[in-house]
Amino acid sequence: MPTVLVVDDAVFMRTTIKRMLENHQFEVIGEAANGLEAVEMYRTLLPDVVTMDITMPGMTGIEAVKAIISEFPNAKIVMVTALGQQKLIVEAIEQGAKDFITKPFNPEQIVNILQNVTNWNENE
Repeated sequence: MPTVLVVDDAVFMRTTIKRMLENHQFEVIGEAANGLEAVEMYRTLLPDVVTMDITMPGMTGIEAVKAIISEFPNAKIVMVTALGQQKLIVEAIEQGAKDFITKPFNPEQIVNILQNVTNWNENE
């Protein structure tokens, strides 16, 4: 069962993502409200995968990806973004993010992307 760190400045989004993932055998081991918290929690928790909002106050998702990947080159980070943020998505992928998902999304979309990134199948 893959472990997940959910990063989003909106409590509603963190709760929504957590619920979707836990319903599909992922274990959410932490939640962060901004990039700085995400970097600190990644160091402590070492999750299998991170869902990272792109736009957050303080340290952005892209800055957090850069910081995490510089310390943990094999980190698996999936960006969560609003429509129309293609330029930011490209930048995040260039910094080391593995994939992205666009809001609004359904449980199957996020589960499929996280399964691909972690090479895990809940039916195994």
